[in-house]
Amino acid sequence: MCGRFTLSTDAQFLSDYFDLDRVPAGFEQRFNIAPGQSIATIRQVRGVGRELDFTHWGLIPSWADSMKIANHLINARAETVADKPAFRSAFRRKRCLIPADGFYEWQQTAQGKQPYWIGLPDRTPIGFAGLWAHWEPKDGSGVVESCTILTTTANEQMKPYHDRMPVILQPDAFAAWLDPEEQRADQVKQILQPFVGELQIYPVSRDVNSPLKDNHHLIDRLNDSVTDGLHSAGKERI
Repeated sequence: MCGRFTLSTDAQFLSDYFDLDRVPAGFEQRFNIAPGQSIATIRQVRGVGRELDFTHWGLIPSWADSMKIANHLINARAETVADKPAFRSAFRRKRCLIPADGFYEWQQTAQGKQPYWIGLPDRTPIGFAGLWAHWEPKDGSGVVESCTILTTTANEQMKPYHDRMPVILQPDAFAAWLDPEEQRADQVKQILQPFVGELQIYPVSRDVNSPLKDNHHLIDRLNDSVTDGLHSAGKERI
């Protein structure tokens, strides 16, 4: 699954990298993005181009009775997304990118669950495959736009940490994924593969466990003495 991630990229670099039409005011670096929060979402707008806006993390299908369903729809499995009632409509017409530069995963150790930060070695931005939805509550309190992040089977680097990982799209697949005219499920699903390439994975502070904490030190690598201790604990378990 993907339950926490980071987006610490400068706004101008992000705009250039994803070929955005604009980056809205209020964009800021984030180091501990959690479900239920408002997150950056890139969509293809006909006649305009790619736009970045903010949507609620946790999909709310148009037919939902309340927002509560969003708590269970922060992720969608790539293998079944075209068929599940909560996702199939969005999969055909409302695909998006979730910009990030890394994500967190936890591994069980003798000292408890240890968080790891995972991203590209040079911290280049990445685009998660996502879906978005438009929901209007019956009480007329206002439209809510929401999103979910697709996951797939873990690649070899990720398997020691989790059996799932977010779908990290290659840059040359961005256009096809965002294209609202492409509605052939078999063609689109071919894009949703485990990441091919090298990832950087290292342990970070347990402070990331709290979604109330959101600062740069959360993505700092733990010092060597702590890392050695984690490795030793792993060997003892074996």
